[in-house]
Amino acid sequence: MAVGPDPSVTRIAGPWRHHDVHANGIRFHVVEADPKPNDPPPASRPLVIFLHGFGSFWWSWRHQLRGLSGVRGVAVDLRGYGGSDKPPRGYDGWTLAGDTAGLIRALGHTSATLVGHADGGLVCWATSVLHPRLVRGIALISSPHPAALRRSALTRRDQSGALLRSLLAYQAPWWPERMLTRHDAHALEDLFRRRASAKWAASEDFSASVGHLRQAIQIPGAAHCAFEYQRWAVRSQFRSEGRRFMQAMDKPLDIPMLHLRGDADPYVLADPVSRTRRYAPQGQFGSLAGAGHFGHEEAPEAVNDHLTRFLAELG
Repeated sequence: MAVGPDPSVTRIAGPWRHHDVHANGIRFHVVEADPKPNDPPPASRPLVIFLHGFGSFWWSWRHQLRGLSGVRGVAVDLRGYGGSDKPPRGYDGWTLAGDTAGLIRALGHTSATLVGHADGGLVCWATSVLHPRLVRGIALISSPHPAALRRSALTRRDQSGALLRSLLAYQAPWWPERMLTRHDAHALEDLFRRRASAKWAASEDFSASVGHLRQAIQIPGAAHCAFEYQRWAVRSQFRSEGRRFMQAMDKPLDIPMLHLRGDADPYVLADPVSRTRRYAPQGQFGSLAGAGHFGHEEAPEAVNDHLTRFLAELG
């Protein structure tokens, strides 16, 4: 019987340090950026936590860990991913928000700015609503408000076709995991190519990055846990917990928010981002020229510029 790679494959060397942090009852693999010249000690820098999207791990934030200064940047392998623990449960919005709240405290801070992509963005939204005292602001890459995305998917054929087709396919037991990980996880590379801009998909950066992703998703249990996020997102809509979660989320945000979307993103379209303005009336919205769904990897300099300004405004 084939055995997948060891979680140590996620401990990629670079200008950062790897730690294990215990929070909310499980162990998380986190990666902390090395201090930049003239940076004050970590405890005196504002904490910024980076939360990745589906099929990825902390590595997707490598450009931000290298590029942002003046903050304590920490990228996390979400529950079930990469080098973090892979418990059988806890892939609902309530628990994921509790994970992030626990990480903020475990890292020795009383608050943090959260930066998230896709599923990681959902965690940002949930944490900001369910644990508001711990969140100074949120920045999101192609991750509109969950209620806005839901309404768009239910009322617009283009967003429904882009989003619901894959979400519904992921509901089957075990088959999606087998399809994703067979042939050295070639299907994951295909998924990223379909959602990325043609320019980035043809680049050396894409090839190098997706090689790490294909390894990480084959870590035993990682693919199953990745799909559990998607399964909860659909199945909870028919359960009381899902209705309670959406009711809790269905209110305006009263902390600073930045949303960035690649203008060539074929997966998250412009409509749910526009609908997000209802939930963040004071939010900032930016477009990344030529980028697809993975703006923080496809246009890292532009994203870092936006994040630097946003973090400066937070003080």
